[in-house]
Amino acid sequence: MTSVHKRNEKDTNVSYSSVDIRATLNKALTAESDWSDKDELLDVIYWMRQIIGVIIGLVWGILPMKGVLAIILFFLINAAIVYFYFNSFQKLDEEEYGGILEILKEGLMTSFASFIVTWIILYSALHA
Repeated sequence: MTSVHKRNEKDTNVSYSSVDIRATLNKALTAESDWSDKDELLDVIYWMRQIIGVIIGLVWGILPMKGVLAIILFFLINAAIVYFYFNSFQKLDEEEYGGILEILKEGLMTSFASFIVTWIILYSALHA
């Protein structure tokens, strides 16, 4: 009987259902949404950054971009998109989320890793 109870407890601890994901995506794509759960917004920023990293990696791989300039451009574009999304599109107070630096750091290194892997693989396949 305890194993059934533990299994049911695990099943109810699932963090996201498809309904939750759709609702979060709808809020993310709607301007000035109500973000009562701060972690939900930070999750949106994290995953948005992953997508940005892969897209910029694809573009830099297709274009023969190389060197430090490409990396600096990645960081500038990535930070600008997140800042615009947070400040202009959602119009949120950054102090509620720990300041602008905390928001800009959210998911930055994993986005950079996604960017680097995508960029290197595509660049090597097309231009090497």
